[in-house]
Amino acid sequence: MAMQPPVEASVLNSEPAAARPVRNLEFKAALLLIFTALLIAGSVVYLLYARGVFQATQTLVLLTDDAEGVVVGMDMSFSGFPIGRVRRVELAENGEVRIVIDVAKKDAHWLRTTSVFTLVRGLVGGTAIRAFSGILTDPPLPDGAARPVLRGDATAELPRVLSSARELLDNLNAMTGQDAALRASLANLQQVTDKLKGPQGALGVLFGNEADARKLTAALDRSNAILARIDTLAAKADTQVFGPDGVMKETRATVIELNRLLADARTSMAKVDAVLAEAQGIGANVRGATTDLGALRADVDANLRKIEGMINELNRKWPFTRDTEVKLP
Repeated sequence: MAMQPPVEASVLNSEPAAARPVRNLEFKAALLLIFTALLIAGSVVYLLYARGVFQATQTLVLLTDDAEGVVVGMDMSFSGFPIGRVRRVELAENGEVRIVIDVAKKDAHWLRTTSVFTLVRGLVGGTAIRAFSGILTDPPLPDGAARPVLRGDATAELPRVLSSARELLDNLNAMTGQDAALRASLANLQQVTDKLKGPQGALGVLFGNEADARKLTAALDRSNAILARIDTLAAKADTQVFGPDGVMKETRATVIELNRLLADARTSMAKVDAVLAEAQGIGANVRGATTDLGALRADVDANLRKIEGMINELNRKWPFTRDTEVKLP
């Protein structure tokens, strides 16, 4: 017959492993606490490093009369990059607000003695502090320098903008009302446009009625007809005066003939002069010289009558002269 194990040993063997005591429990708990403390300390140190606590900084004091919206820890930017952080905001004895800013040494070279600082509050977003340096060759800004800050508040102009907008809306309502002058002007303009599209066009708008417009149109038509007749008469006169069979051609021929007759007259007068000279030289043969002189005189008279006839013919054909006097030499 087999022997049974003791009752106490069987009970100990049947206990679960979780109920057994953990070896070195206190040591492991101490290690966990130490690791947790180191983790928290490392996080704090990293956060302080990330916020620039361990960086070398210089102090900048900005003076303003209103620091609304400025809080400790906000950044001061240069060209969109944060180069400083607000350390504290305090009120001076004279009532000015002093904004103390820590600027990192590595970024302090962007600030010059001629730098300008602004405090801007926009319609959207918070307050922003910005620095502007126009001439980077100026001397650097010293540590602890105090500079005034220019404020720009977009919300300060909001009431004036709303008031102007309200006035503008009131004016628009007054202009577009039922009894407004603008509506009447637009109605008159529509009437004028309708008249311009009518049969008389701009003349109907100018005279105001169609009867006067028709009279002006008829007068213009008559004027055009008279001008056409004048053009026709001018063309005919040009043909009669300067045409192939016109007066100018006949006048030119008459002038040529007159020049020929004048040349004959000059020749006859030369002969007379020669005869007279001969008569003066030969005093004995007076009768013969007198006979020759009478013949020459008759020849001269005949030439002069021809000239007179040609001049009369010229005066008859030339319509622009009325002086019929002929002067003989």
